[in-house]
Amino acid sequence: MPEDHDNRGTRSAQQQKEENVSFLEPALWRTLNDAQSDQEFCLSWLELQSHMIIGTTSGLVGFGSVEAGTFAPVAFYPRGLQERKHFAGVVEQVFKERKGIVLRNDGEGDALVPEQLRLLVGYPIWVDGELDGVVALELLPRPSAELQAVMRQLQWGSAWLQKWLMQKQAEPQQQIQSRLETALELTICTLDEKSYQAAAMVAVTELAMRLECDRVSVGFLQRHQAKVSALSHSAQFGKQMNLVQSIAAAMDEAMDQGQVVIYPPSGTGPTAIVRAHSELAEQLGDTVICTVPFVNSEGDVYGALTFERSGSTPFDAELLELCETAADVLGPILEEKRLNDRHIFWKLAASGKSLLSKFIGPEHMLYKLVFVLLLALVIFFSFATGDYRVTAKAALEGQVQRAVVAPFRGYLFSADVRAGDVVREGQLLASLDDRDLRLERNKWASQRAQHQLEYRRKMAEGDTAAANISQEQAVQAKVQLTMLDEQISRARILAPFDGIVVTGDLSQALGSPVEIGDTLFEVAPLDRYRLKLQVDEREIDQVRLEQTGALILNALPELPLPFTVSKITPVSLAEEGQNFFVVEATLDEFSERLRPRMEGFGKITIGEQKLIWIWTHKMIDWVRLWVWTWWP
Repeated sequence: MPEDHDNRGTRSAQQQKEENVSFLEPALWRTLNDAQSDQEFCLSWLELQSHMIIGTTSGLVGFGSVEAGTFAPVAFYPRGLQERKHFAGVVEQVFKERKGIVLRNDGEGDALVPEQLRLLVGYPIWVDGELDGVVALELLPRPSAELQAVMRQLQWGSAWLQKWLMQKQAEPQQQIQSRLETALELTICTLDEKSYQAAAMVAVTELAMRLECDRVSVGFLQRHQAKVSALSHSAQFGKQMNLVQSIAAAMDEAMDQGQVVIYPPSGTGPTAIVRAHSELAEQLGDTVICTVPFVNSEGDVYGALTFERSGSTPFDAELLELCETAADVLGPILEEKRLNDRHIFWKLAASGKSLLSKFIGPEHMLYKLVFVLLLALVIFFSFATGDYRVTAKAALEGQVQRAVVAPFRGYLFSADVRAGDVVREGQLLASLDDRDLRLERNKWASQRAQHQLEYRRKMAEGDTAAANISQEQAVQAKVQLTMLDEQISRARILAPFDGIVVTGDLSQALGSPVEIGDTLFEVAPLDRYRLKLQVDEREIDQVRLEQTGALILNALPELPLPFTVSKITPVSLAEEGQNFFVVEATLDEFSERLRPRMEGFGKITIGEQKLIWIWTHKMIDWVRLWVWTWWP
């Protein structure tokens, strides 16, 4: 019977809950959907939850973090709740354990409840993985199963709070995105126009329509005063109109102060002088005026935008930020178009004036210092003199270069040296295979012995004619032996003199055939050199015989070697798109570190000239040639 009684009680409570949910006041849902503030939204949410969760006596919703000290209650249920301290423990516990909790008055856990039997239920509000708030409810005691249902209800209901917080956090980003979209659209409209005047007209007209302004004006600083360039919805306007002059005065006022000027003043921003703006407002009547100056990266003001709206629609913070964004985007674009649309004469004049101001103006001390230094250097080098020298690529060669060739047809037997080796006179360089020659020599030696024996035998028999024949055959064999001996001796290829092997590396060609006259090595002496310089055709007329100079080799940069010009060849060489003449010279000093085919640079001393001529004569000659080529 008691069990049936409990079941009837549970069904009665459930039935009552369903009836409450089914007949919730529509006003609460409308308030929840139309809420504009945190307090209004959270209070409506708490009242809805109190209808859904039976036995709710009080509750609160708070946003922020206890650890960071930013937690603050936003709404309490019921309205005008006075006793709030009993929620402190459950809120701290939720932030500590970072999950939903229940504090009971049964001695378990760190229960902190009023004297009457109550349950405190707390549930965290998560947004993007961060704990951004807590919901706390005070409930009448109930079984554990119903407490689980309460937790599920809070879990489902907290999604409303999460969505609300995410919307609040996304509002600044949405505002920024909206401003950027507007700025991008304005930029596209402005850049589509080719001329400055058309671009300015499109820009102010688009601004007036998008910002719901009565009129938007743009002007730029010219001769230290603002000049109005375009008015929205006005293709032409008289420059002497009082209205245009008043707008220009308002722009001057904002540009002189270098800040945004709003009239009537809002009282929240920095203090500004608004005399010109007030005079403009008197002409226009019930109007709110805002002027935003154009400021470049260096902090210089060069123009302004003036916005006019009716007095019933003043400039709020969001609209003011949009005006400043438009000025930051459109200012550089319009200024660039304005400067590009000027006549070429005014462009040159402005460039000259800008450059001149850097040299004689009150600032830019670095430019002045550099200009004075350059001027002093030009004056100095115009009078100072120095040695004029012609620079040319140089290569070192042996004065004599002997080719070592194959003395006869044969096969390479050995190669004892290769390019780069220093050799002495008579040193073995290579040898040819002489086995066939030795066999041939043995053959002729045997035939000679036979002919000599035949000669002696015929003489003993008294056959003089046959003896003479045998004697001549023996002589012929001796000649062949002499020739073979000479060839065998020449199979050993020796160095003709002391020197260095310039070319030839036969170590990888042993056993290969060679023909008579094939060059096997080239040998150059180490104590006799000649220098070849490649002088540019533009400077060859300066070079004379017996002129001296200095050589610096790439391998020996620390060793300058003096030389004397000995020969100027009349034949030119083309290399790397330029023509050169070969000039030969002899070294006046010798070093054992020199080797043939070393390269470097040589400078031939021509004579004394002014330093400025030395450094500029090539350019002057090129200009003369270019002018002469194009001159009719």
